[in-house]
Amino acid sequence: MAYQEILYSATDGVAVITLNRPDRLNAWTATMHTEVKAAVQAAVDDDAVRVIVLTGAGRGFCAGADMNALQTIQASGRGAAAREEPAPAGTNPSFSKTYSYFPAAPKPIIAAINGACAGLGFVIALYADIRFASDAAVFTTSFSRRGLVAEHGVSWLLPRLIGIAAAADLLFSARKVSAKEAGEIGLVNRVIPFAEFEDEVMAYARMLASEVSPRSLREIKREIWNAQFQTLGEAIEAANLDMPASFTSEDFKEGVAHFVEKRAPAFTGR
Repeated sequence: MAYQEILYSATDGVAVITLNRPDRLNAWTATMHTEVKAAVQAAVDDDAVRVIVLTGAGRGFCAGADMNALQTIQASGRGAAAREEPAPAGTNPSFSKTYSYFPAAPKPIIAAINGACAGLGFVIALYADIRFASDAAVFTTSFSRRGLVAEHGVSWLLPRLIGIAAAADLLFSARKVSAKEAGEIGLVNRVIPFAEFEDEVMAYARMLASEVSPRSLREIKREIWNAQFQTLGEAIEAANLDMPASFTSEDFKEGVAHFVEKRAPAFTGR
């Protein structure tokens, strides 16, 4: 597929999706939405890809919805209707909403937040499984300063990451949060110096792609996200149901063999 507003590449088991409107700090458009969704699906469908990285070109990750689109919504008095598709088997139906499909992708998604991350861009980053930020990144929820609400599930996602009080602070105030503070409150997993950012993110992604069972990544990701809707007992029972298949999988056999033989793994994902 030819893309207009993103870049896509896949090497060494890692697909990189780059939001590519650097002159607008990668502000989100309908075209970008369609292309990111198609690129995620392309990565999911590619057996050679084991990890997906989402990042931005230039100084920004994503500055939120394009202001031209917001002005159109204001003039019309209505926003775009939510688009829903059936969630993949074994995943929660909540993962079929307009922006909530990242958890349904059976491969890890890493948000590599290189710069400004605001509004809708902030929400999209939260749907990733892991977030790394450069020390140049700045975050803001934006919504309250635009007269908007806590959109697209951020009121569910953010308290689970940083707690209710901290989430209320960021959503009520829409103040700017530095990368340092984002790391301290658990909004991001790791803060990396900008000069080393791309290399460190890609080294981590390649580690997952080469050293870890793709089958385990797929099953564990599904279990983690589904568990957000389960009691402890339900999560235990679900894992117990998953265990027999893992013991008969090719990746389990390889996991034991490479450890005993003291060699690099050769996982197949089966």
